[in-house]
Amino acid sequence: MQKWYQIFQRNTGLSPYVWVVFYILPFYFIFRSSSTYEVVSGIVMIVVFFVCYVLSFVSRGWLIYFWTTLQIVISIAMTLLFGYVYFSLFIAFFIGNLQHRAGFMVLYTIHLTSTIVTVNLEFVSRNPVFISQLPFVLITLLAVILLPVTTYNRNRSDKLQGQLEDANKRISELVKLEERQRIARDLHDTLGQKLSLIGLKSDLAGKLVRKDPNRALGEINDVRQTARSALKEVREMVTQMRGTSLEEELFRVRQILKAAEIEFTLEGDPKLDNTSLLTENVLSMCVKEAVTNIVKHSRATACTLTIQPGPSDLIIRVKDNGIGMAGDGVCFRGNGLRGMKERLEFVNGSLDIRTEGGVLVTIRVPNMFSPPETEAGL
Repeated sequence: MQKWYQIFQRNTGLSPYVWVVFYILPFYFIFRSSSTYEVVSGIVMIVVFFVCYVLSFVSRGWLIYFWTTLQIVISIAMTLLFGYVYFSLFIAFFIGNLQHRAGFMVLYTIHLTSTIVTVNLEFVSRNPVFISQLPFVLITLLAVILLPVTTYNRNRSDKLQGQLEDANKRISELVKLEERQRIARDLHDTLGQKLSLIGLKSDLAGKLVRKDPNRALGEINDVRQTARSALKEVREMVTQMRGTSLEEELFRVRQILKAAEIEFTLEGDPKLDNTSLLTENVLSMCVKEAVTNIVKHSRATACTLTIQPGPSDLIIRVKDNGIGMAGDGVCFRGNGLRGMKERLEFVNGSLDIRTEGGVLVTIRVPNMFSPPETEAGL
């Protein structure tokens, strides 16, 4: 639950000065009354309403529903006595920020029903004050219907977004831990046995160098061959650890988009046979950043990734059907997008971002074959 003084500007997008009008308006309505008793009772109800409104934000448990019920009662009384229906807006905003689904549904139903019944009673009684403000009453009634639902859904979406980010962080930490464990296993399996063998054969050669030089020479040759074999396996392992292939990254992309309830479509073959390991690693990081931006900012429901290899260039397009990006030159303001541009420039690539019914990210890199490294002798 947010603080009572934060909800207006952050959640509604309305300036606080607009809300000052709603603070002053009820006094205008009650001072139009000729009865001193009605004026005093109106002032008391206004003060009690705002006290209850503040208490409803700072309270917990059943007290939230108690203070909100008092607000609804006061709103009904103000409407019937003075034709002031706008307290229902305050209540609508508050109900929309309730996190408990059952509590939200109950209070929303009670508030909506009471407001509609009260408005109809005023129409039936033909209150001239109420009839004179008919357009504003209809707007208020529409707000009472829509605002709680939209506010509740937006808060729920923000909460799910936060949970998704936490889950992604935990997944990232688990991936790092698994990678460390895999490296430890590979190093043990690759070097442990061969270094032990090298040590044993070196000791044996040292003992045989005077007794049986020919056999000692054979052991030394075995040590040399074992060392070369270990070096080759270490190089292969380091090559695999240099980066993530695009095919592996797309597996994680599918998981992230599925968790965000975004439909994913892949066009093209993610196996890049004619692309160097360094370039493929850069492409993987760029695709990851583009998808992360879609999940965080686009509000999209679908994402399409197209891989288009050519004779000289490799083109990857990431398209979503979200809200797009407003303003010229906004493409490279974020650190993530700027980082994508810098990485691509390092491998002579380029980045283009356009808004076309969503955001279209076009990544272009030179398509070249990188021959495998040759093994160096000791």
